[in-house]
Amino acid sequence: MNGRVLVIGLGKSGLASVAALRERGADVVATDEKDRDALSAAIAAVEAHGARFVPPQNLPGDASLAILSPGIPPSSALAQRVRGLGIPTIGEVELAYRLSPAPMIAVTGTKGKSTTTALIAHLLRACGRDAFAGGNLGEPLVSVVARARPGSWVVAELSSFQLETIETLRPRISVLLNILPDHLDRYSSIEEYAEAKFRIFENQGAGDTIVLDRDDPRLLALEGRFARAGCSAQRLWYSAREQFSFIDRGDVPLRGEHNYCNAMAAVLAAVAAGCDPAAIREALRSFQPLGHRLQPVVEIDGVLYVDDSKATTPAATVAALESFTQPVVLIAGGREKGTELGELGAAISRRAKALVAIGESAQKLRAVARDVHGESAASIEEAVERARRLAAAGDVVLLSPACASFDMFSSAEERGERFTHAVHLIADGARA
Repeated sequence: MNGRVLVIGLGKSGLASVAALRERGADVVATDEKDRDALSAAIAAVEAHGARFVPPQNLPGDASLAILSPGIPPSSALAQRVRGLGIPTIGEVELAYRLSPAPMIAVTGTKGKSTTTALIAHLLRACGRDAFAGGNLGEPLVSVVARARPGSWVVAELSSFQLETIETLRPRISVLLNILPDHLDRYSSIEEYAEAKFRIFENQGAGDTIVLDRDDPRLLALEGRFARAGCSAQRLWYSAREQFSFIDRGDVPLRGEHNYCNAMAAVLAAVAAGCDPAAIREALRSFQPLGHRLQPVVEIDGVLYVDDSKATTPAATVAALESFTQPVVLIAGGREKGTELGELGAAISRRAKALVAIGESAQKLRAVARDVHGESAASIEEAVERARRLAAAGDVVLLSPACASFDMFSSAEERGERFTHAVHLIADGARA
């Protein structure tokens, strides 16, 4: 890649972009608005790749391209300053697409993205295809495509933030799972949020496939939009309310109606990629759930403890609650993302026997779920102990926060790991 490239933001995606660009011979300059002391490790990594760091006030005006990390909104002052210098700006995902030698299956939606992405890659591999998964799920996409070959598939989980900065990205197969309220602390409305999601298929055409859920009214309404735009991409629809010809519910080794929908989407993507339906059905049965997504931890004195820490929206927690027939003691709370909690409160009142609330939203959650017994806890360890006392044999203690983790933890993964550790300490005590 010729010319000077500016990388904006030195998180995981930004550093991966620096590495990928330097491997292709680009002259790379990186910047970040964080305090320089907080960036010491990142700056060292930049320099180890043969690139250089400049503070935001010293941006180079001669860069031919800028790569914007997904955590930095295109509307931010820094991004606007770069565009003011006349530097074309794209995101890390767009860069990955331009560098990829392999076709892409792209997955987005409010909930279910990670499970569906991992499941598609699993099905492709089990059917003899070479598949690599990444993006919003784990490894930055620009690092994933470096391992791909022309005969491979790249399966990419894409967030709305990542889709904001695409230009030419054209998945061979796109999967749009659902649109539910989320990230309304970044978007002015659910309509603006939905438009970011809809960018996943904006460059698709003849020879491409779009997979959609017929039960989501916002997605069903897209058919008229496709018709008006003359979209020639094939559309494959699935519905939990209709007969599905490829798999039965019993073939899906994941709990909940939402995961049956995720499985249908993954199966249609695999079929569109040329996999044999019989092989897909067999492969589906061997899929293991991802960590922190309705993941059973252990049973103690007849109570099942379940880690669903990656449920960071009210809709995800509602789906988790509906996945159990047993009485549930719910641990929920954290940092809200601007979404309404009324439906969640109704689901807690309907499906839970008790609520242990944590984090910044604790009082608000207890208020919307006032029909059930509620308690607050100052830490995840205290929450687990309170839930243990509230649960009886045959119950489920479910961590499904409905909120982001950043008020108390560095990530949803850390939150889930702390929950799991606290549960195992109780299990060890019960065995002693």
